[in-house]
Amino acid sequence: MATVKAGKANRLVWIGATVVALLALWLAFGSAATGYANAATAYSARVACSCRYVAGRPLEDCAKDKIGGMELVTLSEDPDDKSVTARMLLFSDTARMKPGYGCVLDPWNG
Repeated sequence: MATVKAGKANRLVWIGATVVALLALWLAFGSAATGYANAATAYSARVACSCRYVAGRPLEDCAKDKIGGMELVTLSEDPDDKSVTARMLLFSDTARMKPGYGCVLDPWNG
């Protein structure tokens, strides 16, 4: 019986150590991933909006302009509002065509 209890205790130690290690990794790299996602959506929305409503290209063609590493960013448009929204994971940004200014990102409320 003592070996069974020791085996369970050993397993709990490993599970606890794994949770602590994952938490440390999340703290170390989580903010970097969040910053990347925010930058990727803002950049993609503004560039795709300019491509679509300044250059007049179809949105499918504008999606080709994404730089390497932005494969997870998806684009959608609202033709009535002349805006493009970029989404990546839980993040999104929208850029709108404003006469005299070109495409401008919506204010960030985060």
